[in-house]
Amino acid sequence: MSVNNTITSYKQLEERSKITNLLLRWFLYFILILFAFYFIFPLYVMIVTSFKTMEEIRQGTLLTWPSQLNFESWAVAWGGRGYGAGDTFLRPYFWNSIKMVVPAVIFSTFIGAMTGYVLTKWRFKGDRWIFLFLLFGCFIPFQAILLPMARTLGVLGISNSILGLVVVHSIYGIPFTTLFFRNYYVSIPDELIKAARIDGAGFFKIFFKILLPISAPIIVVTVIWQFTQIWNDFLFGATFSFGKAAPIQVALNNMVLSSTSVKEYNVDMASSIIAGFPTLIVYVLAGKYFIRGLTSGAVKG
Repeated sequence: MSVNNTITSYKQLEERSKITNLLLRWFLYFILILFAFYFIFPLYVMIVTSFKTMEEIRQGTLLTWPSQLNFESWAVAWGGRGYGAGDTFLRPYFWNSIKMVVPAVIFSTFIGAMTGYVLTKWRFKGDRWIFLFLLFGCFIPFQAILLPMARTLGVLGISNSILGLVVVHSIYGIPFTTLFFRNYYVSIPDELIKAARIDGAGFFKIFFKILLPISAPIIVVTVIWQFTQIWNDFLFGATFSFGKAAPIQVALNNMVLSSTSVKEYNVDMASSIIAGFPTLIVYVLAGKYFIRGLTSGAVKG
């Protein structure tokens, strides 16, 4: 009887443990759903409001779906009155950001990859100090470099231009990209580089033929990081550019704060979605590789 009672008690404890784990799991799901709703709700309000007319916005509530989809606010946000009339709204500034982001991401990623390669596989005296100074650059706040950078752009004659913004973002991003590539290349065996040297491969051949082909995970991380940082930047854009040379975040701010007799919330919401759409696309297409690439160099070093 004692053995049977023990078995019965053990089964009861096991059943209770299963029920407890199930309840805890559902409670965790409930908390996660609440957090997801908390973050998704503003996006839902933005999307719904962007498809409403101003009459519906005044008479309805934030949660109501529009009775009829109104695309006019999107057309106005993109091209201004008359659907493409002038540069009153976001279209020219959107392309300004594209022209700024693409070369800045490519240049800073390439320089970061090259610098990380040098600091890990071609050791020399003082290389740790150079890496330390580059690492220090990751912690310099934006505000600390505004005046010297403005002076530099003025001397170079590229202030208030897309080229000037490319230079600023490329320079500011190099410490971050170097850190990413350096931590990734540390995990690659030095014997691979030594074998390539024995076979007669030089500096650039090793970099382009051996390291870059196996650097896809960290390249994805760097591109996502740099693209997001540069596209969403407002301070550099507002400081080093104005007028027709401004990026989209500056144009969005100017548009929302512009003084009009009637505030068009549907146009403002559509403009905000347009401004944030590229970063959303980048994360949807490549987001699953971000954490994988970010932690791929964490085994060694």
